[in-house]
Amino acid sequence: MTARSRRSAAHWSATPLVYILRPMQAFIHQAQSAGILLLAMTVLAMFIANSAFGEGYLALLDTHIGISVGPFVLEESVLHWVNDGLMVIFFFVVGLEIKREVLVGELASPRAAALPILAAIGGVVVPALIYTSFNFGGSGARGWGVPMATDIAFALGCLALLGNRVPFGLKVFLTAVAIVDDLIAVLVIAIFYSGGLDFTMLGIGFGVLILLMLANLFGIRTPVVYAILGVVVWLTFLNSGIHATIAGVLVAMTIPARSRIDAPTFLGRARQILKQLEGSQGKSKQDREFQESAVRELEDLSEQVQAPLQRMEHKLHGWVSFLIMPIFAFANAGVVIRADSLGGDSLPIMLGIVLGLTLGKPIGIFATCWLAVRAGIAQLPFGVTWPHMLATGVLAGIGFTMSLFIASLAFADAENLATAKISILIASSLAGVAGLFFLSRVTSGGQKNG
Repeated sequence: MTARSRRSAAHWSATPLVYILRPMQAFIHQAQSAGILLLAMTVLAMFIANSAFGEGYLALLDTHIGISVGPFVLEESVLHWVNDGLMVIFFFVVGLEIKREVLVGELASPRAAALPILAAIGGVVVPALIYTSFNFGGSGARGWGVPMATDIAFALGCLALLGNRVPFGLKVFLTAVAIVDDLIAVLVIAIFYSGGLDFTMLGIGFGVLILLMLANLFGIRTPVVYAILGVVVWLTFLNSGIHATIAGVLVAMTIPARSRIDAPTFLGRARQILKQLEGSQGKSKQDREFQESAVRELEDLSEQVQAPLQRMEHKLHGWVSFLIMPIFAFANAGVVIRADSLGGDSLPIMLGIVLGLTLGKPIGIFATCWLAVRAGIAQLPFGVTWPHMLATGVLAGIGFTMSLFIASLAFADAENLATAKISILIASSLAGVAGLFFLSRVTSGGQKNG
């Protein structure tokens, strides 16, 4: 075996590690740029909403756009198209991440999964309790889900600013916590923030989901099939009373996650094709046709060795990070700041969200992790210390995207919604600055980690 072959074999023998680290590393590298873009769009939305262009901005979001196909008509405002349409793709990618982590990532091993799962639960329950303590029985009571979420793009973007000083295990831990956090948020939205159910539509939607699962079972891997049936699921959920974004997560769970061929088979067949190509260097029509056929076969082999889930997640991450989430931020962060939004009857909402995210998150995550490690249920990631965990808990208080989304579902009253949005922005800013400061002090020793 040649040196190159040995390197290739060694690479493919570590396939499980590759599956875990490659998407994680790519996502972390994207997170810093995505976080900066999100911040820029948020600032822009706030500026426009509070400028002379504010009325035009709000009118644009309220503009209705419809789609008509025969007797079928779907008409929504621009804001609803963003929140109920574009965000379905965001939730689809969240579903892909959850499935990948459960199959081959940090959540695949019960021992490894215990710490981020328990941390996420603690980081959800404590903020919700803090919020409820201020708003129980009040007009803002429905907003208890707002301070539960962690924005993974902003949080990982802050970690990325510190570079290799941050242990890689800490980045993996925060990512796993945010993914479990997203899963809990999805369940909360489905159960507590959905309207009256239309069981006919719901039945059709779940029927199509069963078709998608059967397509997976019978080895259908064409993305178009899943896209078309996925749109049908979205339409039925949109009219069923369950929030339409849940369709994105459920469809993601049906996407095939296994490769059609294994790595040794791929390497063997690829070598044969390459060897045949080396022996066919002529420029005759027959040689050119053979070369084109060989290249197509190599492309087909490359697709077969990659799972559809992996391909979709890789292709959609950029669109979600650099288009969908910035559009969402621009459409939802533009709140008009008024004095009555910062006090009076809305004060409990502000206190609940700000304290829930800035205090509830670190208390819930740190305390749960400490108890889990002390009880022997879990252990800290390699190279991670308790000061790291506390600083990460503070950083997890960046709620932004999911918090804004839940707020839009929780508050029908415009004044309460405005207060919630302002509170989320204040709390996320405080958590980001404080978490980054604490983490920089903890890692000031210049520890190098991959």
